[in-house]
Amino acid sequence: MGIDPRELSDAQLLKELETIHRTRHDALLHGSPDALSAHNARMAELEGEYLRRNPQRPVAPGRTRKGARERGREDC
Repeated sequence: MGIDPRELSDAQLLKELETIHRTRHDALLHGSPDALSAHNARMAELEGEYLRRNPQRPVAPGRTRKGARERGREDC
């Protein structure tokens, strides 16, 4: 499944996350059930490690429920 995410440097972790997110659509559309399951598991490991390291990461206002509701009002 790859290197344990806890052993990756911050730069390596971000590179792994970029790669797995880039390949997600193809895995979903064309991967075998086993490949998709492995992709899901690896993504969860990498994302979990990122969140563990960055619990106070900045959150864009538009990426919250309140921000989404405000965007919805602007469309009316």
